[in-house]
Amino acid sequence: MQCPYCREMDSRVVDSRLAAGGTVTWRRRECDACERRFTTYERVEHTLPTVVKKDGEREPFDREKVLRSLRIACNKRPISADALEEHAEALERELAESGEKEVPSLVIGERVMERLKSLDDVAYVRFASVYRSFRDIDEFMVEMSKLVRARDAG
Repeated sequence: MQCPYCREMDSRVVDSRLAAGGTVTWRRRECDACERRFTTYERVEHTLPTVVKKDGEREPFDREKVLRSLRIACNKRPISADALEEHAEALERELAESGEKEVPSLVIGERVMERLKSLDDVAYVRFASVYRSFRDIDEFMVEMSKLVRARDAG
């Protein structure tokens, strides 16, 4: 591993631990040349599908983009950062395990909404109002009444 300080290629691992529920290995390293320490993270690289956007444009799946959307929807809600990380990680894993080469952005949006619905009703409505681009209050109220019926039935 290349040292970020002196660019020397030789370093040794001085400590190693599992992180993020066992999906990441945290390693503390020391450079053999300059003796400075630095941290690396190792995770399994999944082959993720390409996201096909509404306009037909294609881009690589970006977990950080999903996480950013979750954070915005859950802003000022009693939801931990760890819970959001877990939901983003689960979605990424689900997409990787699907084996699909391409996935429409609509599918990703729907899966994010499903996760938010089970996590927090307010966050779900926030995300849905932007994602579904409600044109007026009537569309918004239809979605709200579906949410209330589902909650009352469950």
